[in-house]
Amino acid sequence: MSVEKTYLVSVILPVYKTEKFLRRCLDSLLAQTYSHWEALCVDDGSPDHSGEILDDYAARDSRFKVFHCPNGGAARARNFALDHISGEYCFFMDSDDFIHPQLLEIGVHFALLTGADTVAWTYDRTYHALGEIRHFFGLPDKRNIRFPHYEIGQIEYKSVDELLDWASEYSKPKDIPIRWAVKHCQPWRVMLRSARVTGIHFTPDIMYEDVAWWGEVMLECPKACILNLPLYFYYPNPKGYIHAAKKEYRKMSLKKALEMSRAVYAAKGTEKQRDQWEKHFVTPFLKHSYVNFSLEGELD
Repeated sequence: MSVEKTYLVSVILPVYKTEKFLRRCLDSLLAQTYSHWEALCVDDGSPDHSGEILDDYAARDSRFKVFHCPNGGAARARNFALDHISGEYCFFMDSDDFIHPQLLEIGVHFALLTGADTVAWTYDRTYHALGEIRHFFGLPDKRNIRFPHYEIGQIEYKSVDELLDWASEYSKPKDIPIRWAVKHCQPWRVMLRSARVTGIHFTPDIMYEDVAWWGEVMLECPKACILNLPLYFYYPNPKGYIHAAKKEYRKMSLKKALEMSRAVYAAKGTEKQRDQWEKHFVTPFLKHSYVNFSLEGELD
């Protein structure tokens, strides 16, 4: 990769009870074509052997920096790591997932090429769909993944000055071509300029801890580069906390997350931005069948 300066990327990795998948996750970092990274691995009081696996990798490669913390949830683990970032850019991973070998190389390239605060990509839908089918039929996970090689000079991208104009939660804005829509608020979909996000924290003690975070990130990191590339491999873990959570807890969490996001936009957003957040994020959530609550703090 030809850049005048090598930029450090801080990879934030909260870890809890994922010993079955963790080595695959860490190996995907070791396989990166861009080598100037650090992995801030937060052992969130994991009761299995995850902490030992992290220590093993750290002993072999100093780029893995391991923190053993009492269990506090993914939000607290990520917030802890945000306070220890050294890189100019940061990227969030989940410890049961893995990434394309060129993800960091491509992310840094387009951040520098476009001057973006945010570089966004998508996940490999084929892998995700096949994983769900295999789980349904009780089949083992596919082990050998063939990664396509991307010629960076041939990658199409969209450079935008206002990310919120191009983002939505479930349905894309009608005036945006679907290939350029940045959908959903998972942290692993983006690489971010660290200086702009280290003060933006995730909401602890709830699911949807990334909703208010994502809303504020789009206000603080509006200049973005959108890539229609499946660089992230999201593992459909049937034992993940989202699948196991009870309906009432999900409702409570969603209500709190949406109310907090409204507070963020009421304090920091323009009238247009508040309207976009309400239309493209809040309203789609409220149309879900299991949601039967009203929100406080209605936006004007």
